[in-house]
Amino acid sequence: QVQLVESGGGLVQPGGSLRLSCTAPTESLAGSAIGWFRQGPGLEREGVACIDDRGRRKYYEGSVEGRFTISRDNAKNTVSLQMNYLKPEDTAVYYCAPDPVCMGSRINPQPGYRSWGQGTQVTVAS
Repeated sequence: QVQLVESGGGLVQPGGSLRLSCTAPTESLAGSAIGWFRQGPGLEREGVACIDDRGRRKYYEGSVEGRFTISRDNAKNTVSLQMNYLKPEDTAVYYCAPDPVCMGSRINPQPGYRSWGQGTQVTVAS
């Protein structure tokens, strides 16, 4: 299983923006759909967004629809998550993972995926 590396998190005020990045140091992301997931304090990990291998199909969890945008640059081996109008409830550790199961707004990791990276902390607070 491929382990991906997340970066770009930080502390931001409500209404602010952050851009997260996901890459694979030793693997190519091209040919793989990629999903972003998050785990808030005391909560289970949930799917946030996913993008197909060519960047044509994108899916979002309902609470982030219209605020978050997932994109990819296969030449740079990077998948990004632009997060705008951030809310305190967006506070979480954000992870990316390859080959998620995306069915509309329901986004789940591939069955049996265990190679989660360290994630990147996003804190939305004033």
